Amino acid sequence: MDKVVTSAALAVADVPDGASIAVGGFGLSGVPNVLIAALHERGVTGLGVVSNNCGAMDSGLAVLLTAGRIARVTGSYIGANKEFARQYLGGDLEVELIPQGTLAERLRAGGAGIPAFYTPAGVGTQVADGGLPWRYDGTGGVALASPRKEVRAFDGTDYVLERGIRTDFALVRAARGDRHGNLVFRKSARNFNPLAAMAGRITVAEVEELVEPGAIDPDEVHLPGVFVQRVVALTPEQTAAKRIEKRTVSEREERH
Repeated sequence: MDKVVTSAALAVADVPDGASIAVGGFGLSGVPNVLIAALHERGVTGLGVVSNNCGAMDSGLAVLLTAGRIARVTGSYIGANKEFARQYLGGDLEVELIPQGTLAERLRAGGAGIPAFYTPAGVGTQVADGGLPWRYDGTGGVALASPRKEVRAFDGTDYVLERGIRTDFALVRAARGDRHGNLVFRKSARNFNPLAAMAGRITVAEVEELVEPGAIDPDEVHLPGVFVQRVVALTPEQTAAKRIEKRTVSEREERH
């Protein structure tokens, strides 16, 4: 089945207000910026986003966040995103912060059809006991806190029950992809992309290089096409757009 869609706008045309969306990427690496921009152009709002972080600087999910299009974020950290922190502390944004490894496994479990699993991460903390602020009231108080989770002992060790994540849509970016949706990710850009793709009921992948079926060795496929419903081929200009979050240089030593 040819899953190629002619444009990013067409690929996200049926994403409604209030949709839940898993988004790949880590910082500025492997972020589906073109698909995010297409969502922004559509004007959808009230989105529930599941992603490691919510964009950096003025790129990635930060575009939707700054425009007030995101209602809830499930992620691992706020990072240096000042707008994220402002909306969260101001009561404009509901945020569920969870351990990074737990987030990865919740996405993978959801995609694999596993409804829940036990993990030691978070036992003895508010992750398990409840009380983490999900939403502030804008005056410093907590309007909504996380609930207590089930804790169970296995072989003398306590584990907390975490539920798998399934979302309405998923947006990911890959280095190579074929018309059947088989994807290959480049180095660190692999990060959360395969996991986010698995969690989405409808997964859209933007690919830097589109190839014909059979051009990718099966042993090189990082994510099989069964998890991908739509593929968007990027233009050379879109592929070349790379950013650096924090540029650092070292001073050259003077030679005598």
